[in-house]
Amino acid sequence: MKNSIVKPNDILLNITGASLGRSCVVPKEFTIGNVNQHVCIIRLNNENNPYFLQPIFASEKGQNLFTSLQTGSGREGLNFQSIKKIILNIPTLPEQQKIASFLSSVNEKIQQLTRKKELLEQYKKGVMQQLFSGKLRFKDENGKAFPKWEEKRLGEIDNLEQGDGDWILSENISKEEKYSIIQLGNIGLGEFIDKEMKTLSEVDFKKIKGTLIKPRDLLINRMVDDDKLNVCLFRYDGNYVTSVDVCWIRFAEGINNLFLMYLLTTRENQKRLLSLSSGSGRVRISKKNFFEKFLFQLPCMLEQKKIANYLSNIDTKIEIINNQITQTQTFKKGLLQQLFV
Repeated sequence: MKNSIVKPNDILLNITGASLGRSCVVPKEFTIGNVNQHVCIIRLNNENNPYFLQPIFASEKGQNLFTSLQTGSGREGLNFQSIKKIILNIPTLPEQQKIASFLSSVNEKIQQLTRKKELLEQYKKGVMQQLFSGKLRFKDENGKAFPKWEEKRLGEIDNLEQGDGDWILSENISKEEKYSIIQLGNIGLGEFIDKEMKTLSEVDFKKIKGTLIKPRDLLINRMVDDDKLNVCLFRYDGNYVTSVDVCWIRFAEGINNLFLMYLLTTRENQKRLLSLSSGSGRVRISKKNFFEKFLFQLPCMLEQKKIANYLSNIDTKIEIINNQITQTQTFKKGLLQQLFV
């Protein structure tokens, strides 16, 4: 198996399957290993830098090149002969090293930001567990403890408005009409997912007496998705309605809907909600079970706001870092396109 032995600074290239064209450089501290038939080893001479060449493979130019070289019917694949015939414009080794060093610093920044985001997400999970288990409590402005939390059902809360899109039938759905329909795929665990929406005409909306969704309404996906019942706050103003299996809650007083969103996303409450779900194939929670059987602990409004604001500030920090990651990745992609035209 000597031809499949991997060495430090080798470039590994996937040559079959859905990951065709994916590549990496074997790190210097690597000791011993072999590749299988799905991976090609590219070993450079001393006049070339693998950390310069691998980004070419990862660039849009490189990926398009691999796509054009694919062979086989029904199964994507590259062969060694086609890879050997690849022609590239390569600068001198000193210039390669400068480019490789700069790209490595960009990659390092992305890795640092990604790690920072992961640590914040881990911290958020830990502090949520402490807050919603009652192990960590806030105090009021005078430094005094807030009242004891009360056990509640959603159906017991005053001034609660709720509804869903059961009134929207498939024959009502159309294209490019006035009202956008919020569907299951728009609702994540604690986040609204922007994606293309189907629409409802004004005539059909009036006919079925639909209800418009307002900013800060709480949206619940009653269909179990990957062992989760997704829930999020809606943040937009406009002509939006919900589809079947998307439930909405609106509060006038007594409960902070941002607090409730965080409460419903905890691991413990997700387990409770899933235990109240039923169905074969398409598992969902009924409105009766959700509003009448789901029990939770509710603090006073002031403590709800403190908890919601604290967790929201963490989410804002995570979002800022996520935007920085996206911007750096976009910068890297543009840089690769300029370098390897």
